[in-house]
Amino acid sequence: MATRVQKKAEKHMAERDTRPSAHARHVRISSRKVQIVVDLIRGKNVDDALAILKFTPKAASPVVEKVLNSAIANAVNNAEMDRSTLYVAEIYANPGPTLKRWLARSRGSASPILKRTSHISVVLDQKS
Repeated sequence: MATRVQKKAEKHMAERDTRPSAHARHVRISSRKVQIVVDLIRGKNVDDALAILKFTPKAASPVVEKVLNSAIANAVNNAEMDRSTLYVAEIYANPGPTLKRWLARSRGSASPILKRTSHISVVLDQKS
């Protein structure tokens, strides 16, 4: 039994994605709003992506910029990659859990308020 578990673990470690990445979870912005910003920098060089994020007037820009800076730091410090060859290989914003609140309305009724969250993920890679 134990040898099978070890073999599965070795196989999983051999097949895992070793590219540097960063994730931000439970960010209090709707994933639809984050996807607008994320689509701007997908496939771009990291320096170009940071410049785009700095001058994009959206609420999600500082959050995505922070996640991108974290992924760059992971690539430079942990994976020992050259910053000038890095580009945004994958970036996506998935919906997270929704906070459900209620707003009191007339005649004793209530209306739902859905406060949406998102999970932002960035994966970098080197240009060859």
